[in-house]
Amino acid sequence: MRNPLPTLLHLHSVPGLASLPLFRIPTLRFPSKPRPSKRKLCYGIGGVPNQVASSAIAFYLQLFLLDVAQIPAAQVSLVLFGGKVSGAAADPLAGFLINRSRRTGSGRLMPWVLGCTPFIALAYFFLWFLPPFTTLRGLWYTTLYCLFQALATFVQVPYTALTMLLTPNPKERDSATAYRMTLEMAGTLMGATIHGLIVSGAHGSHRCKEDMLPGEVAVSPNATRLYFIAAAVVALTYPVCSTLLYLGVKERSDPSTPASGQGLGFLAGLGLTVRHRPYLKLVVSFLFISAAVQVSAVLSTPMWEWVLQRFGKRMSALGICAMVPFAILLAAVPIVPVAYVVAFVSGLSIAVSLLLPWSMLPDVVDDFQLQHQHGPGLETIFYSSYVFFTKLSGAGALGISTLSLERTSYTLA
Repeated sequence: MRNPLPTLLHLHSVPGLASLPLFRIPTLRFPSKPRPSKRKLCYGIGGVPNQVASSAIAFYLQLFLLDVAQIPAAQVSLVLFGGKVSGAAADPLAGFLINRSRRTGSGRLMPWVLGCTPFIALAYFFLWFLPPFTTLRGLWYTTLYCLFQALATFVQVPYTALTMLLTPNPKERDSATAYRMTLEMAGTLMGATIHGLIVSGAHGSHRCKEDMLPGEVAVSPNATRLYFIAAAVVALTYPVCSTLLYLGVKERSDPSTPASGQGLGFLAGLGLTVRHRPYLKLVVSFLFISAAVQVSAVLSTPMWEWVLQRFGKRMSALGICAMVPFAILLAAVPIVPVAYVVAFVSGLSIAVSLLLPWSMLPDVVDDFQLQHQHGPGLETIFYSSYVFFTKLSGAGALGISTLSLERTSYTLA
């Protein structure tokens, strides 16, 4: 059956035609029936593993590489920076490959999530493994971290793009995005907490022994074992959550394109994407917004989702400015009670900065599809390039911050 959407849009553009009684064009309405909450919950659960792993890595990988693996700080900087760049470079590659993939019985995006799950779990597990050799440990961890970041991209891009194929209703997409962001931020807290609780005994004080050379520090077998256990627990979240995602979410076909559409090539689609003004405005507006103060952000995300539904996205964007007067207050009155208040309010403001860009991205894709009628798959180009810019902005800062340890002659105490 031919898709009527391009014809309806063309008729709407004819001057005076829609005003004639005989040619009144029916308003395109989205289904009002909401998606079941359990389906949105399963969709949100699918994004938890990457956030759990990323949180554990952000808090503890640098400490593990310096204190347990005992890699020089300069090599640790290369490991972290190389991994971030690898993940950013994998974004356009993921968009290219997914754009060229064909739809299967499970959909076009879901097989990528399921296929990469066992490999990313293994890559994360061995990232915390202490190899018996010492001379090539830097290369070992660089390879595994780059592999993990690349696989995380091949999971995250189709997973986030799946929002476009859950429902055609923008409000339902916003609701599903709110579920995803809430659970992802909860996953960030879980990663830091669970991993931290397991390895809490791995970084006690080091007792000096008479037979040890100056500057030499022995690696505790208990520390190695604790990191190994923590890695296994986090890696297990990948198959569990991916299974729940597959069982609870069914990927629908793209109704805006014919089933036989071949779609544009990746470069042609990328060229149209980067020239689409609403998308450029979205990327530039939120490129430098990053996550902070996760506790209050998790608690306030449902509230901001309600504000977004009630007052619209433009009014909700003003919530980002809520932290400005409190930050000024902290600079004027630098005491501990004020710092706690500022931290909480900052979390409220940051929650909307996390939710709003991902809620606006499906609207940008819809706007693009209304202006350019092409084959399926362009949503993956939008999502992959958006994730690429956000990753690239943090890669430099992470590498520089760790490299500064080398300049200050960091040593294990």
